[in-house]
Amino acid sequence: MSDNQLAVEVVRGEMQPWSDYNGKRGAVGGPVLRALLNDVLPAGARTLILGPHTADLVSVVVDKASSATMLVRSVSDASSLAEQFPDLQVIAGALDGLTGTTYETVVAVDGLDRVLGYDSDNLTWPERLDALAALCTPSTVLVLALENEFSLTSLLDRRPPSDRHGDDDWRPLHDDPARPVSAVQLASELARVGLPLQTVYSSFEDKTLLAVDVAAVARPGSLPARLAAEALETADVPLLAPIADRTESAARAGLLASTATGWLAITGASPQGAIYTKTGPAVLTATATTEGWSITATNPPATSSTPAASGTAGASGTHGGHGVLGTHSDGLDSAPAFPSVRDVFFDVSAVPSVVSGASSVETVLFRLAAAEDVPAFRALAGRLGEWALAQTGQVILRWDDITLDGDTFGFGVSGWVAEADRADLLAAAWQRFHDRLIGNHRRHPWPPWMIGDDLVSAWLAMSGAPTDVARGKELAAALAVALGTGETQQPDVRTALADAERAKQELFELQGHVFGLERTLGFRDKALKTRETRLREMRLQVQKTNAERTRFRNSRAFAAATLIRKAALIRNPRKFAYKVKRRLRKKLGNRF
Repeated sequence: MSDNQLAVEVVRGEMQPWSDYNGKRGAVGGPVLRALLNDVLPAGARTLILGPHTADLVSVVVDKASSATMLVRSVSDASSLAEQFPDLQVIAGALDGLTGTTYETVVAVDGLDRVLGYDSDNLTWPERLDALAALCTPSTVLVLALENEFSLTSLLDRRPPSDRHGDDDWRPLHDDPARPVSAVQLASELARVGLPLQTVYSSFEDKTLLAVDVAAVARPGSLPARLAAEALETADVPLLAPIADRTESAARAGLLASTATGWLAITGASPQGAIYTKTGPAVLTATATTEGWSITATNPPATSSTPAASGTAGASGTHGGHGVLGTHSDGLDSAPAFPSVRDVFFDVSAVPSVVSGASSVETVLFRLAAAEDVPAFRALAGRLGEWALAQTGQVILRWDDITLDGDTFGFGVSGWVAEADRADLLAAAWQRFHDRLIGNHRRHPWPPWMIGDDLVSAWLAMSGAPTDVARGKELAAALAVALGTGETQQPDVRTALADAERAKQELFELQGHVFGLERTLGFRDKALKTRETRLREMRLQVQKTNAERTRFRNSRAFAAATLIRKAALIRNPRKFAYKVKRRLRKKLGNRF
């Protein structure tokens, strides 16, 4: 190793100019991984951090270790890290250039994909693991991640392989036939290099960690399957189909552990929980019990607010929703205990200490709707309404988080609450169910025109609650924003095709309607033209009649007839003759 003017050590394979904290992939981090490292890392150990990790993970390691070393391949990243963490020894270079020292703890949560530089040999994944094992002892605590090439997000990614990696995501080998592609192969590789495996977690977007044996037996609607689906739905990947449906299918087939985003192997230490996940600002740790799942919910501590040093390492970048160097990955650096989104708040104390392992109410309702079993759906809705209206808390009801164990309902791990009456909370639950049923184009027995408020009102009537849905819609929208599902997301291809087909059908129906209207208007136009022609003829007849009448009134015959008619009205001829004679005298004077 040699000293460098930038206050970092440089070994063979350094990359400059470069940054693994820039671009879309960014560094790995987050409160879930932070909680796991806090559990498994021993105190006072000589520790190596391998690859780009966000500041929240680096701070955990530095606080736990007696001495901490971090290897990144970018010189600019190493300089920024050295400035941000004075107690951290930072080395710039590749893994194959780091030799001569062994460590009691190695943290490689980013995996072994970004540990080689431009000048490094084309080492396969097992050869990179050999280089890592040379830095370890049989008792070393190793936390090693491996990306799954057979993950659901990879299978449903609609981008061609050539477009899935850019220049800001440089990795020497995208196609490595020696690379392990399962948890079993990963355990075999670790055993080969003398690092006995303790635990393997299936990682879902680094937001939910499930022990492999737990994920393998998880079934649709159970707590592990629900948490995995929620984490995968946040993936920033353009999809071919909704990932929640495929997660349910994988869980039904017992393949949830095999289709995770990746795996996290731990040697030399045993974690406390079988499940690590994030809900709201809280991190949940769950262990299996005879009654279901024992839950421990804690708010993550605020991370260092020191900003990243100027340079490329402080630029924006994400990896599965994670943040950048020097910032907390989920924006929770100074998160209060009860953060709010409009009318919705998160209360850690609302999370129960024990959660049933039964399926969720939503799973049962989906099945009844798909089977078109309306009587059973109505009966379950009635029981739900009776149970929900009898509750006294302010927890927002979510059918995807409420469990159904026989005839008993129970709350799940959601701690979102709101100041609202029970009827409004029930309306919010049905509104959310409507969005997930209709929005995902699931089968149901109700007419296609009976959607929106009409359908939600029908479900509320089944539940024996008032059918006012306005307040429920507000709460459901606020909860969607709090959960991060209220943002506009690019639709998957299947949904887009379904919407296009529905639009095509509606267009065909509208074209038929327009044709009918045009035909009716044509008939009416012809009728109006016929009426106009008849009116024109009648007008000509009236004009002709008026002309004949005028000509007749000006004729002598009409004058004679008029005279005769008036003469016929004379009752006293002598008197009439006298008056005529007297008038003639006045007119003619003495000439008469």
